[in-house]
Amino acid sequence: MGEKRIIRFVPAAVAVLAIGYAASIAPVSSQSLTDRFKSLFGGRSDAPPPTIVEPGGPAAEIDCPPVAIRAGASTYAVAAPGKQAVGNDVRFQATITKTARECVQNGAEITAHIGIQGRVIAGPSGAPPSIEIPMRVAVVQGGVGEKVIATKAYRTTVTMTSEEGSEPFTLVADDLVYPLPSANDADKYIFYIGFDPQALAPEPKARKRK
Repeated sequence: MGEKRIIRFVPAAVAVLAIGYAASIAPVSSQSLTDRFKSLFGGRSDAPPPTIVEPGGPAAEIDCPPVAIRAGASTYAVAAPGKQAVGNDVRFQATITKTARECVQNGAEITAHIGIQGRVIAGPSGAPPSIEIPMRVAVVQGGVGEKVIATKAYRTTVTMTSEEGSEPFTLVADDLVYPLPSANDADKYIFYIGFDPQALAPEPKARKRK
């Protein structure tokens, strides 16, 4: 089976509502995946979302779930030590502004590439010069009993250099693999993204065998 790709992006607010859209087909450049996502993110937010299909195969779409922000995980605020992240005690706050996605089918598996763009804003308490942003991406089968198919944590570092106290960030989660869903279940799948502070915790050390 030939490899098939499709990329879409929508503003995060639209992604939350999971609004469907019609997309136009355009050729793919030789840019890397990260560069292609950044190029999409750099476009006008009110422009119609493009669909990009790799050449060398039929222009047939594969099921690529919509992207939504998990409830309660749309912002990431950090306070001064021993304080609550409210009011003048906030050091910085990060938000998600846009998303992009690409699904690549290889036999019975799909590799998902999720692009996330956001912004970090310094708070009244003063942001540190370097900030680690923790994110989590999951593919979930919705329905009466929601089922997590695959999930993974990611991090990206933001350097606060702007005098305005605001810096953008871009993260590309490019290694989330999950089984190809059946035709009956494909429409129930959704990519959930959000900030996950637990992703900053050190990974547990493997136990040594006796």
